[in-house]
Amino acid sequence: KDASLTCPPGTDGVVMDVKVFSRRDKLSKTDDELVEEASRLKDVAQEYKSAELELQMEFHEKLGALLLNEECPAAIMHRKTGEIIVDKEALITHDLLEKIESEKIEDLIMEENDVFDEIKKIIREYDLALEKLQSKHKLNVEFVRKGDIDLDPGIIRQVKVYVATKRTLQVGDKMAGRHGNKGVVSTIVPEADMPYLANGETIEIILNPLGVPSRMNMGQLLETHLGYAAKKAGIYIKTPVFEGFPEDKIWQMMKDQGLSENGKFVLYDGRTAERFDNHVVVGYIYMLKLSHLVADKIHARAIGPYSLVTQQPLGGKAQMGGQRFGEMEVWALEAYGAAHLLQEMLTVKSDDVEGRTKIYESIVKGDNSLHAGTPESFNVLMKEMQGLCINIKAESIEKD
Repeated sequence: KDASLTCPPGTDGVVMDVKVFSRRDKLSKTDDELVEEASRLKDVAQEYKSAELELQMEFHEKLGALLLNEECPAAIMHRKTGEIIVDKEALITHDLLEKIESEKIEDLIMEENDVFDEIKKIIREYDLALEKLQSKHKLNVEFVRKGDIDLDPGIIRQVKVYVATKRTLQVGDKMAGRHGNKGVVSTIVPEADMPYLANGETIEIILNPLGVPSRMNMGQLLETHLGYAAKKAGIYIKTPVFEGFPEDKIWQMMKDQGLSENGKFVLYDGRTAERFDNHVVVGYIYMLKLSHLVADKIHARAIGPYSLVTQQPLGGKAQMGGQRFGEMEVWALEAYGAAHLLQEMLTVKSDDVEGRTKIYESIVKGDNSLHAGTPESFNVLMKEMQGLCINIKAESIEKD
């Protein structure tokens, strides 16, 4: 079965990137793959070599800056052999420096002093950096040989194609400001129909004022006023998160720019040109389009998969699921007295396996009659009770 994800029909966009992930097996490698692997291993080795050389040069420079052409304050000896590597008060040359570099820090002995502590620190830092580099190189080699280990079991190769699609804002798309003031676009109208200011400037977006009192995020109002004042002044304003711009300064800025002192303005209806009764807050704020687009969420199901245990339709767009008809929705239909519709919802549209088949056949024949059977949820309840050691059986009563 080919379980590849295909691009939905009608998708329009630009391919930004293609990534290939593969799990390489020694037996399944082709000649081309072996050649490619050898080439990549060569690159990895070269990269390691140059990084190691760079590290050595840096170590040499640090040690040279500390010791080169300086007198050694105390003799440096080898712990295991007892050999004197550098005599006391000897002038340290390049040869002696290389001799010190070639030894491990734990093999060196010297009287405790500041210089020896510094030497130990430099050598220890170098050893740690080299160890880190070696483990990274080992991982890189393993990655080239084995391929991508993160692939799911059974997957040999995975190709990811990244497509950038341009999505125009539409009704149902989610937007948000900086104050948790999120919401969906309810309607989009022509610019000519939008309200406008006395100078003819059109409003671009209208937010419902009822979104402010209950949530107590007054920051969005202050941002609106400050944004308008900053726009008029032609400046940018940056305010720290916990040190907000003082309110009196905002009103002063509004006053300085010749704007309304309370941030409210007279607006006119774009369709009728009539003036609105109340003054309205107008200003500039940042709004962001969120990645919750209605085009990705809209979904419908006629027939689709059912759960193996309960025999009820699955949920969610990814599973081609149905819409849940919950307890409260059942109450609504009961209140209306819609008995036939309710029976349909609870049986043939849900977990009545026999009834589903029968109603399908009757619809095909053009006869829309409903003969409901026993829902599978009843059998699940029975099994649950039997699992609790309650002997329960369902018996059919024959009618005379």
